[in-house]
Amino acid sequence: MRKHYLLLALIAVAALCVPSAFAQATGTVKGVCKDMQGKPIDGAIIEYYSPETGHKYDLKCKNGQYFSLGISPGKYNVKMLQNGQEVFHFNGFPVQVDENVLDFDLQKEQANAAKGQGMNPEELKRRQEAQEKAVKENATIKVLNEKLATSRAAIQAGNYDQAIAAMTEATQTDPNRDLLWATLGDAYRGSMPKQTDPAEKAKRADLAAQAYQKAVQLKQADTGKDPNAAKTIASYYNNLGDALAKAGKTDDAVKAYNQAAASDPTGAATYYFNEGAIMTNTGKIDDALAAFDKAIAADPTKADAYYWKGVNLMGKATLKGDKMVAPDGTAEAFNKYLELQPTGQFADPAKQMLASIGASVQTSFGKQKKASKK
Repeated sequence: MRKHYLLLALIAVAALCVPSAFAQATGTVKGVCKDMQGKPIDGAIIEYYSPETGHKYDLKCKNGQYFSLGISPGKYNVKMLQNGQEVFHFNGFPVQVDENVLDFDLQKEQANAAKGQGMNPEELKRRQEAQEKAVKENATIKVLNEKLATSRAAIQAGNYDQAIAAMTEATQTDPNRDLLWATLGDAYRGSMPKQTDPAEKAKRADLAAQAYQKAVQLKQADTGKDPNAAKTIASYYNNLGDALAKAGKTDDAVKAYNQAAASDPTGAATYYFNEGAIMTNTGKIDDALAAFDKAIAADPTKADAYYWKGVNLMGKATLKGDKMVAPDGTAEAFNKYLELQPTGQFADPAKQMLASIGASVQTSFGKQKKASKK
């Protein structure tokens, strides 16, 4: 019996000498975060990343300091991020079981870099200012993108006043970006049909026009840098034309559509078609026909331009007895539409109008062409 108790006692003593099988030692990391002026940084992220294990720790700078327990030992690539952009980094920083200190003092690091590259104080100052400007620019862009996202979502939901508020703040933050002004114009233009007060509707039309014109002005200054600037400018003019048309300013709308076509001839068919549409809606048949002819000349495959040309020609039809006589080219316009869009949204009306003037459907659609002789 005494041997049994002795054995248990030895086992208990041995157990106290065995370390926990799953215990792992970790380290502590800390440091300061200072900007180019040596001032504490608040809100920056210090990212510790281990290429060996893939582990990543994101630590936030508070009052110019960061700190964390429980970092696994190993070598880490460490970055400082502000507004998602890397500001500075260290590669291969060793984290050990005890306390590890790694400071991000940007003023000091910049000075060290300048010494290594032989910079004089003026060159160092210029570089510091450039880096500070880049950080501020990134922060501004982040805010503007958030405003844009808010505005576009509001426009999609029909909350135009919310979109106007967001984009007004954005243009006040940075008045030199064409996209902000164009989006503000979109918000004002979208809000116009909801206005029951004619004076308020006219006011919003003017504000939309001012926003689009500002966008055009800014983008024109960018034509040498952006190969797509002409198309963008044309789209702004097109939306300006729509806003002016909604406000009943037909002549100004036509000017805007013509400016769009001049800016981007590859899209001229669309802009001339839009011009023809507002002329049709205001009963200016001859002007509408001229616009649709220009749309067809720019793009002979633009089916809807043929249909609306036919509709306007029907507006000039006369009666001889009980027979309707349409101007030359009417049947050809409707038949061309049917050739291009045999099952399009205007196919049935086109056939009905052909029948009303005693014309038949005559298109080459579906007919096999004879092979040309070689």
